[in-house]
Amino acid sequence: QVQLVESGGGLVQPGGSLRLSCAASGIIYRIKPMGWYRQAPGKQREFVAGLNSDGTTNSVDAVKGRFTMSRDNAKNTVYLQMNSLKPEDTAVYYCNIVGYLGNHWGQGTQGTVSS
Repeated sequence: QVQLVESGGGLVQPGGSLRLSCAASGIIYRIKPMGWYRQAPGKQREFVAGLNSDGTTNSVDAVKGRFTMSRDNAKNTVYLQMNSLKPEDTAVYYCNIVGYLGNHWGQGTQGTVSS
C-alpha cells in the first residue's frame, strides 16, 4: 500500500519553530529522494526542500538556512524542521518524491504563522 501521512503542523508566532513528520508507506518512498512541498492559500503547490543522498538539504531560496530535512529509515519517516518561521510560510505542507508530478498526495498538514 502506497501512503503518505503528514503531521506536526500547528499555529506558531513569527520566529517560532515547527517540526513536520511524514510517514511514507511503500517501497518507492524508501528508494526515491524525498522532499517537502507546500501550498499557500490561492497559490499552486510548490517545492520547498529535498533530502540529498549525503543527508544534506536542498531547499529553495525562500527557506534556505531556516528549513532542514532529515530521515529515519527504520521508521520510514521524513522530517522537516522549520525554524525562524515567517507569516509567508503559512501553507499546507506535503511530502512526496522529489520532482513528483502525479496526483497521489497525502492530506497534508497545516502550518500557520501568525501573531
